[in-house]
Amino acid sequence: MMPFGMQPQIILLKEGTDTSQGKAQLISNINACAALTDTVRTTLGPRGMDKLIYDDKGNVTISNDGATIMKLLDVVHPAAKTLVDVSLSQDAEVGDGTTTVVVLAGEFLREAKPYIEEGVHPRSIMRSYRQAATLAVAKVKELSVSLEGKPEAERRDLLVKCAATSLNSKLVSGERDFFAEMVVSAVSRLDPATLDLKMIGMKKVIGGGLRDSFLVDGVAFKKTFSYAGFEQQPKSFKNPKILALNIELELKSEKENAEIRLDDPAQYQSIVDAEWNIIYDKLAKCVASGAQVVLSRLAIGDLGTQYFADRGVFCAGRVAEEDLQRVCKATGARVQTTVNNLDTAVLGTCESFEERQVGGDRYNLFTGCPEARTATIVLRGGSEQFIDEADRSLHDAIMIVRRALKHAHVVPGGGAIDMELSRVLRDHARTIPGKSQLFIASFARALEAIPRQLCDNAHFGVDVNNGGVCNTFDAFVWEPALVKINAIQSATEGACLILSVDETVRNPASEAPDASAMGGGRGGMGGRGGMGGRGRGRGMRR
Repeated sequence: MMPFGMQPQIILLKEGTDTSQGKAQLISNINACAALTDTVRTTLGPRGMDKLIYDDKGNVTISNDGATIMKLLDVVHPAAKTLVDVSLSQDAEVGDGTTTVVVLAGEFLREAKPYIEEGVHPRSIMRSYRQAATLAVAKVKELSVSLEGKPEAERRDLLVKCAATSLNSKLVSGERDFFAEMVVSAVSRLDPATLDLKMIGMKKVIGGGLRDSFLVDGVAFKKTFSYAGFEQQPKSFKNPKILALNIELELKSEKENAEIRLDDPAQYQSIVDAEWNIIYDKLAKCVASGAQVVLSRLAIGDLGTQYFADRGVFCAGRVAEEDLQRVCKATGARVQTTVNNLDTAVLGTCESFEERQVGGDRYNLFTGCPEARTATIVLRGGSEQFIDEADRSLHDAIMIVRRALKHAHVVPGGGAIDMELSRVLRDHARTIPGKSQLFIASFARALEAIPRQLCDNAHFGVDVNNGGVCNTFDAFVWEPALVKINAIQSATEGACLILSVDETVRNPASEAPDASAMGGGRGGMGGRGGMGGRGRGRGMRR
């Protein structure tokens, strides 16, 4: 019996649940985030190092892109996962600054750690951090330089400088000028009202060097599997009519279940001929439409390939959905699910079509597309891992140029803007009484982590090209203001989110976490065994 006056014990959580709270768990979360920050900080800047990551399947990735590394690290600590989400959010929003945002968030937490250990309430630190972030963002907007109203040539030059700054820290930095021009040309070909990135294709061809990469003013995709007879097809057209289909053009036995009774054996041949007549009718209607290029998501068989070749028509079957959609948007073609009632309204067109040899592959190129402005970058390189990293590098540069075009403001890069923000916040902190002065000064110190890490990674001077100090704006080291604004805001909110956690609850693992899977597996094996037994039984009965 419970003694009189004692309260009954209340059990809220399942037995085995692990809970931690108070100062110790907050410090543990900060340490985990700091460890993750230390992992990626060495990749920052033009002299940053790469990370080689391989998984249990043997896939190897070499990259210094923050978002890519974060995705592949498979972080398990719940607090550190927050920084992973912050990095991926930065990548989705602006496309670059993914390492910067993680380094800043980690430094904000590192600067807050001594105050937490001394018993300062996290809410006080969070309030000051948010105030400092607001001031920093306002200063970035004040210091930014607008691209609006500038001559087209000067504006393009500014965009090339922004793209080159993004590529400075990548594996392709040795050819940054070459690729910066290519990226700006690709983005400039898009519709300025939407700047739809889906209209920029990226194709990778192993072999050759980076300088062998080229830009297609239109759509390009790898030649699909072709049947015998494609050699006789024409490989280039001027102003062709393009037909896009989503049907098979292949001779197949009809699958309809039917019973046919014949009075005359001669009628059997007419039934066999009916299957041939169906496919010939489809092919004839495609040719009668006036199309000179026929594309289909589904197969175009050897009969169709030879039929089109005899009539001077190019065809490609099993075209990828993404490529077919880009061709349709660019040329004005409409995907058809039937060949009945084809007319010129459903056909697309372009100035030129050709099939070209690129390395060991052949590519179909559609250029001069009238309906939608599009571009395709064909990347060349010596290995698959190298081309994959070049692809990620160009993606970041494309996002940077797109954001610069949309928001048309840039700021100096190379840590210059971070040092200026730190100076402004330090001066502001001296005007504030109380503990907020200390917290804003800590925020200012954290901003210095970016230029400090750039120096650490370079191992000499601030100017990594010549040594010493340089004016980054005069040196054309620029980045869109939006990248810096988003990085400061995301890093601040990520740090505040970690600081706001006062308890961590880890639910207990199930006693048999794989029980259902194991059961299913045994059942599956049993089922297969049973099926095998029945199969053997049928064989024996025969």
